[in-house]
Amino acid sequence: MIQKMASHIVGYPRMGPKRELKFALESFWDKKSSAEDLQKVAADLRSSIWKQMSDAGIKYIPSNTFSYYDQVLDATSMLGAVPPRYGWNGGEIGFDTYFSMARGNASVPAMEMTKWFDTNYHFIVPELGPDVNFSYASHKAVDEYKEAKALGVNTVPVLIGPVSYLLLSKPAKGVEKTFSLLSLLPKILPIYKEVISELKAAGASWIQFDEPTLVLDLDSHKLQAFTAAYDDLESTLSGLNVLIETYFADLTAEAYKTLIGLKGVTAYGLDLVRGAQTLDLVKSNFPKGKYLFAGVVDGRNIWANDLAASFSTLKELEAVVGKENLVVSTSCSLLHTAVDLVNETKLDDEIKSWLAFAAQKVVEVNALAKALAGQKDEAFFSANAAAQASRKSSPRVTNEAVQKAAAALKGSDHRRATNVSARLDAQQKKLNLPILPTTTIGSFPQTLELRRVRREFKANKISEDDYIKAIKEEIKKVVDLQEELDIDVLVHGEPERNDMVEYFGEQLSGFAFTVNGWVQSYGSRCVKPPIIYGDVSRPKPMTVFWSSTAQSMTARPMKGMLTGPVTILNWSFVRNDQPRFETCYQIALAIKDEVEDLEKAGINVIQIDEAALREGLPLRKSEHAFYLKWAVHSFRITNCGVQDTTQVCILLHFFHVVKAFVSAHPLIGVVFIQQIHTHMCYSNFNDIIHSIIDMDADVITIENSRSDEKLLSVFREGVKYGAGIGPGVYDIHSPRIPSTEEIADRINKMLAVLETNILWVNPDCGLKTRKYAEVKPALNNMVAAAKLLRTQLASAK
Repeated sequence: MIQKMASHIVGYPRMGPKRELKFALESFWDKKSSAEDLQKVAADLRSSIWKQMSDAGIKYIPSNTFSYYDQVLDATSMLGAVPPRYGWNGGEIGFDTYFSMARGNASVPAMEMTKWFDTNYHFIVPELGPDVNFSYASHKAVDEYKEAKALGVNTVPVLIGPVSYLLLSKPAKGVEKTFSLLSLLPKILPIYKEVISELKAAGASWIQFDEPTLVLDLDSHKLQAFTAAYDDLESTLSGLNVLIETYFADLTAEAYKTLIGLKGVTAYGLDLVRGAQTLDLVKSNFPKGKYLFAGVVDGRNIWANDLAASFSTLKELEAVVGKENLVVSTSCSLLHTAVDLVNETKLDDEIKSWLAFAAQKVVEVNALAKALAGQKDEAFFSANAAAQASRKSSPRVTNEAVQKAAAALKGSDHRRATNVSARLDAQQKKLNLPILPTTTIGSFPQTLELRRVRREFKANKISEDDYIKAIKEEIKKVVDLQEELDIDVLVHGEPERNDMVEYFGEQLSGFAFTVNGWVQSYGSRCVKPPIIYGDVSRPKPMTVFWSSTAQSMTARPMKGMLTGPVTILNWSFVRNDQPRFETCYQIALAIKDEVEDLEKAGINVIQIDEAALREGLPLRKSEHAFYLKWAVHSFRITNCGVQDTTQVCILLHFFHVVKAFVSAHPLIGVVFIQQIHTHMCYSNFNDIIHSIIDMDADVITIENSRSDEKLLSVFREGVKYGAGIGPGVYDIHSPRIPSTEEIADRINKMLAVLETNILWVNPDCGLKTRKYAEVKPALNNMVAAAKLLRTQLASAK
């Protein structure tokens, strides 16, 4: 029997080491397997996770952190808060209702998704209002606790805390936007009490409430809601140890005071990686006799913990809170990191020694807990210290030339020599474009044949010559189609690219790639972020060959297509041994080299995609200005050296739809659109429009077709924008083909607030996920709408 030390894991990835849950879900959705098959895969995954933690010696093992889709949707199900459109008539919520809320069905759309704080995970947003009849409709938390207990593992059941649940919700359609979601607290607490009572009856001795909204900028009214909620729950919680878990940032002094004043609470979980300043609050005032669950092992990256540094922090805390009251934990759920390093067969041993995925982080937590209890595993600590030292001194990490170039950036703001209106004049003389010029965003449909060619080339099944020939043929097809449609500025279609970040990362030094380093983005969708382990540089041109090949096929301007430094940074696992902005500046210098080589190769229009600019915005308003300053500066670095006649475009995403699903109803052929909104409320857009202007691009393209009215209101309210702008005249995330009249109407709305000579006509995003049968007529109507308006504008003169 392993003696369990004071160790705790906030939560664990659900997908499985080889994405077992993803494949089981998709098979079930496609009606290729039964509900029982899916439940069996899920039960096996849960059982192996609990066993793994138990075998590793973890004392406080979480349950109910598994989910078939999303933990917030699980809470919505527990509370019976099903929007009426799903036709749920009460009783225990089953897969039909659950997955309809998550994904939509043949007759109704899915619930909205949005980013989970500042991670790349997305949750299903509850839709609430005064008329919701809450009821205890999913016993998942209790069932999973009992399931673990039957396996001999006594777990800590985890629930989304009641206040965070409401603060993460939105008013349902038809409910006043000003409706107070917190006014629903008295309606949901009775259901929480039922769940707590059942958990107690089942034998639970601990319960964990995740209240991550405590790290946000909250006013006193919102903080008061926490006090009220736990006052109300106090008698029901009596006899249980209660952990309130927070993560992702520091707590403000007011939030910390609220947290430690909550009634009926035994323990506080704090993120001491991203919330290092919270340490000072703990040291100055920690309630006597309470437990501190110290989140010293980072749940959001893939780097091995610096055990010596963490141990030193824990010893400091031990002196404050007492030896018996300190528990070693992760900074947040391990949901946000990859699952198990054991499955990485292609990473070399040196880089592998620097890494820890979720399974390894469990071992690190236990090693630190054992060390605190006086049972330090000297060999484990020594190996860790050696890996830390190797990472610091490895020549693969440090590139003096890159360090020097990055240091030389200080003291310049890297603006182009002339202002945007003079540049636009110079570009117009060279490009000779009509008013309302038409273009597309970059990618064209990626057919099954095209994916097969790329896959076979990667597997060495076809020669490089055959691969180049196939890609050139695809580019020629895309160029000919655009000329036939009479589009003004062309793209090469990106047939050679797999992913907008991975494609560049594979060609930059300082990047490593995993085989199974998958992280859940939402539902069954996983991403495999590159790992930035060292100084970043560009050994040779990355896109010049394909762009110049495409330009040689047409007399019209051909756009060079690049991913921007901030997006590459925000969609990667980033090194933690230097500030993020330093890494971003290094990537910016590499992209700058590429921009200048494209210009030399005769590419006169270059688009730099900053899809993830918004995603890096810190949770705290006080930190926004610093982030925007270096993010905007990084973009300017990429193109500060080009001539006035070279047009630089930036693509920004504010309304972000990641994927359109074709449903499991192939006969009906319905496409369910799964929406993902970045947290860009339009007051925020107003705040950051000045940063966007400060990027000093010649043309800005915004993925925004579903909310163009809201976007245009920013310009209506008097923001002066002198550069070109392409707000996206139709939504590519739907298979719907917009008519010429509809597109013309949308352009007219834009012309009401934007000057004719700065407006571009383009779809709102790349066409990679669409079919040619949809793309051709939609683009044809787009070009026709632009021509119609040109004629109208000319006759109105």
